[in-house]
Amino acid sequence: MASLWSSLEKEVFNPQNKRLLEAIHVWKTGKKKKMSILCILVDAFRPTQPFLAKVKVDRGVQYKVAYRWPLAELKLVDGKSLDQVNPDFDLQFDKIYKWTASSFDEKKTFIRCLWKLNHRFLSSAITFVNVHSCSVEGRQRPQEDRRDTAETGNQEELSAYQEMTPKEAADVLKLMEEYEPLVNNSIAFAEQLSRDLHVLDEANLRAIISSEKQVTQLMSSIDEALAEVARVEETLQVYDVLLGSVKQQMDHIHQENSLLHHITSNKAKLMDEILFLTTHLDLGKEHCEALSCADLSSPSGVEACIAAAEALSACMNIQIQSGYRKLQAVAEQLIMFETLKQNFENRFIGHITNIFERQGSAQIPALTQPVDKLSAPSHGLQHEELMPYTPLMAWLKNANPMLFCDLPKVYAQNLSRLYDREIKAFFEQAKILLVERRKGSLQEGLEKPTGMGSRQHPRWSLPVSRECQEDTLNKGNVIKQILEQVLRELRPLCIAEQLFIEKFFQLSQNSTDPQVLEEEGSTASPEDPACAKPPSQPEEQTAQLLSEIFSSLDPELRCFLDVCSKAHPFSCLQILVTLNDCIFEMWGKTSALPSSFLNTVLGNMLLLAKSSFNKCIGTLCKEIEEAKVPSKLKVGILPSVSRFEEFVNFSEAVFRTAQRRAELDKAHIRLADSVFNSINSLSSANLKVNTDMVMMENFHHVHCFLCQKKIQCLEGKKREAKQRYSEHMEKYVIGSLGQPLEKLNHFFEGVKARVAQGVKEEEISFQLAYSKQELRKVIERYPGKEVKRALETLYRKIHKYLSPEENLFPVVWHAMEQELLRQYQEFEDLIQRCYVGSGITMEFTMEDLLSYFNSITLSST
Repeated sequence: MASLWSSLEKEVFNPQNKRLLEAIHVWKTGKKKKMSILCILVDAFRPTQPFLAKVKVDRGVQYKVAYRWPLAELKLVDGKSLDQVNPDFDLQFDKIYKWTASSFDEKKTFIRCLWKLNHRFLSSAITFVNVHSCSVEGRQRPQEDRRDTAETGNQEELSAYQEMTPKEAADVLKLMEEYEPLVNNSIAFAEQLSRDLHVLDEANLRAIISSEKQVTQLMSSIDEALAEVARVEETLQVYDVLLGSVKQQMDHIHQENSLLHHITSNKAKLMDEILFLTTHLDLGKEHCEALSCADLSSPSGVEACIAAAEALSACMNIQIQSGYRKLQAVAEQLIMFETLKQNFENRFIGHITNIFERQGSAQIPALTQPVDKLSAPSHGLQHEELMPYTPLMAWLKNANPMLFCDLPKVYAQNLSRLYDREIKAFFEQAKILLVERRKGSLQEGLEKPTGMGSRQHPRWSLPVSRECQEDTLNKGNVIKQILEQVLRELRPLCIAEQLFIEKFFQLSQNSTDPQVLEEEGSTASPEDPACAKPPSQPEEQTAQLLSEIFSSLDPELRCFLDVCSKAHPFSCLQILVTLNDCIFEMWGKTSALPSSFLNTVLGNMLLLAKSSFNKCIGTLCKEIEEAKVPSKLKVGILPSVSRFEEFVNFSEAVFRTAQRRAELDKAHIRLADSVFNSINSLSSANLKVNTDMVMMENFHHVHCFLCQKKIQCLEGKKREAKQRYSEHMEKYVIGSLGQPLEKLNHFFEGVKARVAQGVKEEEISFQLAYSKQELRKVIERYPGKEVKRALETLYRKIHKYLSPEENLFPVVWHAMEQELLRQYQEFEDLIQRCYVGSGITMEFTMEDLLSYFNSITLSST
């Protein structure tokens, strides 16, 4: 019980400044499983007030106060039985609580404590029924209680085991040493101890008899002290009665002070709430007049309406308790605010809609600019007229989003009509300017003789003369200049409109922040302008509005690009370069929005230009591969090679200042493949000249052209052209040398074949077809004069069929000289190995061959 008492005081009541007087284990009558602890408490500090608390044990470790009643609310204590031992008792507060104590003694002690507190603090306000007499008399016989307590303590001390002290142990040992002879005889020792004890008893009796007088005096003194204690207790009882009435008065005073404190606190809180409501729900008279009149036609009226709308929003957005809305004054004020808000919203929407309709119905001014200058319309004045209403648009978006969401649609519907008329007029002016600038060049082209008679060029063929190429470039430059002017004029128009609607309709918080634009522009990559990151919701709304406003921009721009494409066959190159450069320039400027509507439109146009360019290249590749070889003796450079060369020159001139040439590099590679395929197809053609010679000339021409241009993407094709040129020159040289020494070549080719088949070299001469006699017959057919005559014939033939433009004759003739010398040396080696000791030699020597070549070369020059 002591550990329970200390745990309750330490864990539960000391932190609450309460002092524990009594505790008892109880449970509800009939429900023993749920055990609790009833505790009697008083305040640790004055004014003290008694309480009764019910404590529960949480999980057997932690104590928790479940209920607490002031003892003044206790009306009745019912002990249930007077005669028999019964642990049940009832406590009546507002209702009756039936408890069962763990023992009858604990119940008796608990009820006695309640009785004392009732008498001391509550002036016997609690009624006790069926209470055992000891509980009532415990206060009237304190001496008996103390005596019982002392006797109980003595019995507990006697019953407890006490260990001998060291001094007592020493005395016992000393006694045993003194009577050591008797210790061995236990009977004699016991008798001796009995005699000594009897002597001591007699001595004690004499001492008591002699002190009888003193005992009598002591007893009388004790009686007097007891009488004095009784008088003191009666005095204390009187004081308790007096103090009880004083305590009731002090408690009453304390309760009155608490009520006064609550009244003062409530008044202060009420005043604060009233001041809060009157301060925050009060809209100035000038603001009410501004909202009622709604003067939106003058700048001062607009400013007053903006201030009044902001003040109204501040009043309506104040967070107040739901109960305040039931107050009549507050309800009337809120109704007035809502009425002002709705009336002003209707007037503002009507006013701003009228402005949208008036701007959309505006007439296009007459074109006063000169013909050679394009100028897109500017909407700066319209934007300046609407910008003062931006704060009111923001207020309307927060106050009534449903009404606000219709205004951008109304704006787009009205302004789209104006933009349709202006954009159509702008592109008509651009087409007129394009036609005017092309008239001169077209007239000059018609006056110049073509020099081709009635021959018709293929659709995608290029001009063959340098003058025509320059004329085509000039036409392309005109298209590029006009298209650049068109894009340069459209850019500020679209960007200004996008910035305006984003700011005016609150579609993007960062739309006007240059730092944000610069950061977004730096993180984006212009490698593929048509591709962009997924747009956010404000960007989607902006794009949707701009698409409706500029609904005619995309078809008009497509139509204008079609007109440009019809200027000459390869105008798609100029269009592609111009669009690429324009988009790269826009991405490089921080003033242009990375996600602007114009970027999307130009990206679509760029995809269209790329598609047109790819179709053009595909058609040209097909034309090159299907080109027919001219049926004449001297073929020379093929038309497909010439077209490839002309296209590369033209495209490089167009893309000279372009910032992106990936499409051109792919086109060059496709055309080079087509050209190579066209040259390779000669192997299956029925030509009147040597096929290897024609292929050699064309591959040599392609290689020299690519070396001159130094195009990075065609480096592989340049190496391939050189390799093909070398291969076909070797085939041509070997084939040509087989004509003057035909039988000699056939003979030694057969000798090499027999050696390759495994015939020993010394046994070759025993072969019937390759005997020494046959060798002599073959050698006799080719004396020195015959060889020289054959070389002269070969020289004239090569000179006749090789194209002079490529200047390949010296190279081919020198290659033939080296090849013939190599063959001669090979023939001599075969004779020495296969016809040993025969003494057979050629009719001419290597020096003779060198002299033949020198004389033929000198005679031709």
